[in-house]
Amino acid sequence: MTKRIGVIFATASALAALIAAGPSQAETKLSFLIDNSPDTVAAADALVAAYEKKAPDVSIDIEQRPGGGEGDNIIKTRLATGEMSDVFLYNSGSLMQAIKPGRTLVDLSNLSSQANVNESFKAVVRADGKVYGVPFGTAQGGGIFYNRKIYQELGLSVPKTWAEFMANNEKVKAAGKVAIAQTYRDTWTSQLFVLADYYNLNAAVPNFAEDYTNNKIKYATTPAAMKGFEHLKEVHDAGLMNEDFGAASYDDGLRMVATGEAAHYPMLTFAIGALKQDYSDNLNDVGFFAQPGDDASKNGLTVWMPAAAYIPTGSKHIDEAKKFVDFVGSVEGCKIMMATNTVQGPSLVNGCPLPADVPPSVKDMLPYFETKGLTTPALEFSSPIKGPSLEQITVEVGSGIRQPADAAALYDDDVRKQAKQLGIPNW
Repeated sequence: MTKRIGVIFATASALAALIAAGPSQAETKLSFLIDNSPDTVAAADALVAAYEKKAPDVSIDIEQRPGGGEGDNIIKTRLATGEMSDVFLYNSGSLMQAIKPGRTLVDLSNLSSQANVNESFKAVVRADGKVYGVPFGTAQGGGIFYNRKIYQELGLSVPKTWAEFMANNEKVKAAGKVAIAQTYRDTWTSQLFVLADYYNLNAAVPNFAEDYTNNKIKYATTPAAMKGFEHLKEVHDAGLMNEDFGAASYDDGLRMVATGEAAHYPMLTFAIGALKQDYSDNLNDVGFFAQPGDDASKNGLTVWMPAAAYIPTGSKHIDEAKKFVDFVGSVEGCKIMMATNTVQGPSLVNGCPLPADVPPSVKDMLPYFETKGLTTPALEFSSPIKGPSLEQITVEVGSGIRQPADAAALYDDDVRKQAKQLGIPNW
């Protein structure tokens, strides 16, 4: 009897302690998958910290993945197996189309933040009339970063044609410096001479995107489309690259152009964020220009849209994930990213203007956007088709292993397989 009374007393005491403590605070834990580039990590950390202050009942764990083809495979595998995080970052445009958004992604059309998102961005995250993402960053240009100190030291001018660019490279080489940093350890970086040449391709063949999508035109049979592959070979054969181009990483390329180890680095301007994070003392030493073509009077910029934040249909916390993604796409979220990473191009959120103190590489880019006809979206935003093996093919051409004509034909076959997988008509 005494033992029974003791048990009752202990139980009552425990219950009283729980009542005194009050109800425990409910907490939702979200997972957020991002790529591992320094600028992305910094922006994600800042957004999560700000959101957790606004919503103390929510905690967000950031996961990282590699970029390039390896990262693409991780995204596709996790979506296919139902193991995707509650929110994830991924490309907009053709690569979003490739993950079958109508089946794998949550419709975000009705988020309040969408009212301020530029239509040009919505167009590249839309499928079947539904908007599936919000922008993670600003618009970007694809072209060539250059070291302003080297240009000043050697008396070089920003080139408007490919011939002028190659002449600059020869002068840099003659001065005993690396003319062009290439970083094929991170295979995705090898694609720039092909992809950033699209403004020039579109100027020469204005119907290329439509005919390419409809299987009426090929890279291997279109001289203007072959130019990017030919540029890779030309740069390799001229001995203009760093000796360790096969082992060098994206971060090595940024360091080289920022510190003056190399005069040029072909890259997207999203790298401005990483330059600020890792080489802030050299940020003002880096300029930018569009990849030159054959005609100085038609010098313009190929434009990329940033990655987007998406929610997979398999998330167990869709309502809370929507609130976080709405914050990412908001004016406040845009300003947080700008303050963290500097800007990488024009803002895609109305009410989130560029700060006055943008670095030279951004100032170099703005005239292209301010003059009608001097920008065109990259092919992956004008067509749903982008072959997944391009980065391996461009590494081979840039390393002297494969000839441009063979590479273009191989890429055409890669595109054919992708188009069939996506169910594109006429393939």
